[in-house]
Amino acid sequence: MAEKLRIVYMGTPDFAVAGLQALVEAGHKVVAVITAPDKPSGRGLQIQQSPVKQFAVAKNIPVLQPVKLKDPEFITALKSYHADLQVVVAFRMLPEIVWNMPRLGTLNLHASLLPDYRGAAPINHAIIQGEKTTGVTTFFLQHAIDTGDIIFMEKMAIEENDNAGTLHDKLMHLGATLIVKTVNAIEAGNYVTTPQSGTSDKIAPKIFKETCLINWNQPTATIYNFIRGLSPYPGAYCNVNNKVYKILEASKEIIDTHLTPGTFIAENATLKFVTTDGFIHVLSLQAEGKKRMATGEFLRGNKL
Repeated sequence: MAEKLRIVYMGTPDFAVAGLQALVEAGHKVVAVITAPDKPSGRGLQIQQSPVKQFAVAKNIPVLQPVKLKDPEFITALKSYHADLQVVVAFRMLPEIVWNMPRLGTLNLHASLLPDYRGAAPINHAIIQGEKTTGVTTFFLQHAIDTGDIIFMEKMAIEENDNAGTLHDKLMHLGATLIVKTVNAIEAGNYVTTPQSGTSDKIAPKIFKETCLINWNQPTATIYNFIRGLSPYPGAYCNVNNKVYKILEASKEIIDTHLTPGTFIAENATLKFVTTDGFIHVLSLQAEGKKRMATGEFLRGNKL
């Protein structure tokens, strides 16, 4: 029986834990984990370990937490694990000295059907753009981000009521299964890679607060997709009477209103905003500095 591949796993958030757990449970030999440094978080600024580190420590897997990925001490430590293969999920951009180190290369899991939605926020942007289908892709890292040769893909439907949070969880589990399938194939030498076919006009750049502001002067469906594509985090928001409100859950109604887009109607424990062709009904929202609340509960104690 052939010896198991020596795997170094790189990732930081919850999305990356599922893949690591799947590899461990499938019996693969994860010899080290690379993750982000511990950092203060929460109201008390307590030092927090990344979700990937917490899992690795619980499984007695050695952990490296470099601040800089080109640091000579880190490179020396990484080489000492003699990895045959590196697996990257939701981690930083790697320098060539890192991704080109293992003899079998470094594979990455990306939460889209490449080359569509290359970039930092593929889940959010797929929903914002009204896509009906997305998926996960495994590929070998190359110089340019998200451009390497594709190993496998798995498709998944985006449901009408999915938001970024629910789709994140679905793709997390689908991706974990695909990672194991990919590593199994590489270990067996039973796979064929496919070069990515050029570029795509569907991109997924990092999301910033200023890009989360709702523009009510758009069609209802466009705004609805925008809200769910940013829910529950970071949250699409609007300004009402100089106060910021995140809209985290909504429904849509397409109807001729003859009202000015951005106008809102708050009555009978309901809240809706006018669009160019209907209404966005707000089901839950979050005032700045407050907790998330159902609209009816919010309106009982607050006035807009």
